[in-house]
Formats: sequence, C-alpha cells, structure tokens
Amino acid sequence: MFKLVDVEDVVRIPPEKFGKPLKEVAEEELKSKYVGLVDSSLGYVIDVLNVKIDPVGKIIPGDGATYHRAVFTLLTFYPVLQEIVEGDVVDVQDFGAFVRLGPVDALLHMSQIMDDFIAYDRQREALVGRQTGRFLRKGDVVRVRIVAVSLPKTGGGIGKIGVTAKQPFLGKLEWIKEEVAKLHGGGEG
Repeated sequence: MFKLVDVEDVVRIPPEKFGKPLKEVAEEELKSKYVGLVDSSLGYVIDVLNVKIDPVGKIIPGDGATYHRAVFTLLTFYPVLQEIVEGDVVDVQDFGAFVRLGPVDALLHMSQIMDDFIAYDRQREALVGRQTGRFLRKGDVVRVRIVAVSLPKTGGGIGKIGVTAKQPFLGKLEWIKEEVAKLHGGGEG
C-alpha cells in the first residue's frame, strides 16, 4: 500500500551550501537521508515531498552548520499482509519468480504459483505447469497476495516480501480471465 506520511525533523545545512536557496538544500539533504530507507514503521521510502523549512536555524558550538526545523511528507510503500496487489514478473529462476511491487521485488516461490507440478524451462526462461501447460516468464503481469513481510527494525537492509498466486482469482492475468470466463459459461467476463 502506498502511503503519504507527514514527518517533522531537524535538517543540518552544511556551511559549504550556505548561499544556495535554503529550501533546495534542505530538500536535497532530506532526500539523501530518507529516500531508499527501509524501516519497519515506514516501509520503503520512495520520495520526500512538500518540504517546509524554518528559515531561522540554530548553530551548535563546534559545528559550522545550521540546524533548521523541517516539516515534510514522505511517499512510502508499506506492504500489508494479505493485501492483493498486481506486479510485473521481472525475473524467473529455477526456484520461482520475482514480482515488482512498487519499489521492491517480492518472491513468488514456485510452490506458490499454481496447483500443478512446475518445472523450469531454461530455453524459454519460464516456469511451466506439467498438466496445465501454463507458463510464467519475465514481463508477465500477475495478481498476488502478500503472505510474508520482513522489514528491518531500523533503517538498514532491504527487507523481504513473499507472495502467493495459489488461490482463486490470483496468478497471471490471462489465467484469471480464463477462470472468470468459465464461471460465465465460456462468455467474456
């Protein structure tokens, strides 16, 4: 789930950036601190928006920088357990596929793709169901449910997300259309 989170922080403006527009420097400093951060309470921080900076700063003895209070908004992606999302398959390996969900790739393990024996076809670079003949490869769009989320407690690491497509109306979008058509007696759904 994408979220906008309002944040307040103090920004250090280094002396070498004095003379440049304060708002631009503050935004640059905040982006270097927050963008790319992965945290258990925020999720994945994508961008810093709507920066409002106090023009009056403080000086700390022994440090030539100024410190300014800033209020801003973070654009984040926070994966929620049981959430149903769509993403692009960005890589296929012999153990499963990686699905791009916003700013992060989730693992769709081969045991979670469909109710069929699945083999990796190296020539087609695809995961193929033995009985159904259905295949999954890079570039396919899938609808999946988030079943595992592991985000670091502090701002380090990348976190891990596990997903499943092994439930009704989940999987490759073409498969879902086929399921819907069967429900409607073969007509378009």
